[in-house]
Amino acid sequence: MAEKIHDFYESLADYYHLIFEDWDRAIERQAMILGELLSTQFPSHPLKILDCACGIGTQAIGFAAMGHSVTASDLSSAAVDRARKEARQRGLSIAFHVSNLTSLKEIADSEFDLAVALDNALPHLSAGELRQAASAIASKLKRGGVFIASIRDYDKIVLEKPQAQVPAFYGTDPNRRIVHQVWDWVAEDRYVLHLCITVQSDRGWTAHHFVSEYRCLLRDELSSVLRDAGFTDIRWLMAAESGFYQPLVLATLSSCGR
Repeated sequence: MAEKIHDFYESLADYYHLIFEDWDRAIERQAMILGELLSTQFPSHPLKILDCACGIGTQAIGFAAMGHSVTASDLSSAAVDRARKEARQRGLSIAFHVSNLTSLKEIADSEFDLAVALDNALPHLSAGELRQAASAIASKLKRGGVFIASIRDYDKIVLEKPQAQVPAFYGTDPNRRIVHQVWDWVAEDRYVLHLCITVQSDRGWTAHHFVSEYRCLLRDELSSVLRDAGFTDIRWLMAAESGFYQPLVLATLSSCGR
């Protein structure tokens, strides 16, 4: 599955910001929400943060702009290159690496206060890969460190099995775009996602199509995997409670060893 994930994000890297109505505003808004959450977990700043599924830098940039020390990694070299460029343009210092979430072996540093894997990164993984990722993340955190992940609400989605998402229309004529998704269910708990971004310019409309696969990662499964990896104090915050656009899970690495 790693190759499919890699190819999806490699092809998407130059277009990922188009998913958002305004990517810079999304960075700021998510940083504000996550920053308020972190202030309750860590009264002192700055933090040493590992973003181990950074994509083009949506959260890593926001964390660095808040003054935290940020290391960021992703499976996709194209996404990392884009994130590095975006950070540089904003005058931010972030240590970037190309690394698989299931091992994080390219990251020599450890003893991080916080590790994050946001934007529904974990449901790309098989059950075995998820266990590997949880262990790899735990190995990079200090005792008492916190892991935060966000995933779609698959407890609800697996029951409803939606076929598509309502298209989003952004911009004004002649610079408009349409973003929508089609989901092909290939098993009870797996679907192929078709992400379509159609962009208007002075030369007309251009359609971009990106394909990936996800499985419905339920909250109980992820909680169980995190416990097995040595995490405690596992709690879930739904979007209505946190203000973040996806459910969040927070887990603390046990200070007593595994």
